[in-house]
Amino acid sequence: MVKKTTRVQLELPESSMERLKALRDKTEAVSYAEVIKNSLRLYEALINEAESGNQLYIKDAKGKEATYKLIF
Repeated sequence: MVKKTTRVQLELPESSMERLKALRDKTEAVSYAEVIKNSLRLYEALINEAESGNQLYIKDAKGKEATYKLIF
């Protein structure tokens, strides 16, 4: 089964492009599209959790927990 795709062209400021490149390198993604698809999955999951009334917690290396402030 072949998935239908749509080509999207983006114009990004230089700083955003550098962030995209850095994420591609850190995650060893094969393409910018892979980074963007993974980012969309994570963003969608965070929004769904927030809409359900859930909170995200971050635990630092010493075990201290803090509520992560979501931006949406």
